[in-house]
Amino acid sequence: MTEKKSTTQDLEKVLKEIGDKIEELVKKGADAGSDAKEEIDKKIKDLKENKTSLEAEFKKGKEILEREFKERSDDFKPKLEESKGFLKEGLKQIGLAFKALFGKKKS
Repeated sequence: MTEKKSTTQDLEKVLKEIGDKIEELVKKGADAGSDAKEEIDKKIKDLKENKTSLEAEFKKGKEILEREFKERSDDFKPKLEESKGFLKEGLKQIGLAFKALFGKKKS
């Protein structure tokens, strides 16, 4: 789960950096000449479209991962509860065994 969050955070950071770069290009484009400005505007438009596509793909992938994690955790919960019961019973039996071994003998 930690790795998933780390990867998600890394992807969100990259998307933010892309957005920042686009804003930087917009500012540079405003200062450029008319020929360069048209080319920069086209590049900015392409970058914004790609960023939007990346964000959509990221969101879709994140939803799939979250859904799969939920399904998997729902599958494991009953097994974990059952194992917890077995562990408690095992510890209880070990405790009884120690009592039997080391308990005082009443004569």
